[in-house]
Amino acid sequence: MARINLLPWREQLREERKQRFLVALLGVFIVAAAAVFLGGQYLDSATEQQNARNDFVRKEIALLDARIKEISELKTRRQQLLERMKIIQDLQGNRSIIGRMFEQLVRTLPDGVHFTAVKMKGKSIDIVGAAESNNRVSNLMRNLDASEWLTAPNLTEVKAVTAAIDQANEFRLSVQQTQPEAAAGEVKP
Repeated sequence: MARINLLPWREQLREERKQRFLVALLGVFIVAAAAVFLGGQYLDSATEQQNARNDFVRKEIALLDARIKEISELKTRRQQLLERMKIIQDLQGNRSIIGRMFEQLVRTLPDGVHFTAVKMKGKSIDIVGAAESNNRVSNLMRNLDASEWLTAPNLTEVKAVTAAIDQANEFRLSVQQTQPEAAAGEVKP
């Protein structure tokens, strides 16, 4: 029997397998490193893209906040203008009423009585005046009560004042303004 040494062939085969294993291991390592690098690049680009979107959204939110503030200011100005318009319309509608009030005050004024101050607060009219006697003040109050435009006269004070020659009674009273039903429909704007 012949002796054949197969050991070097086996060693050579082992070395080839070892080299193929190392090459495959190196290839897998390179592929894994490339995959990790590409994954990192992808995540970095996605993060940058999301940050750019977030910056865009922040800028748009700032613009919208500025517009909302401007709209709020415009609404405030609009409300102020509407209130002014309402005041002007009320004044336009009440212009004839004020004239009627003065006319009624003159018509109800009896002889021997004169007003020194007339002040109107809302629908209440405060009158300060002087009269020759208490009877004249009573006549004034009856005339005010009989008026269609004035109601509820309320005498708050009467003082007797003696001047050098004349004797007069100073008085204070308040009366409420009303509108007759027939005139209310005509005067309203």
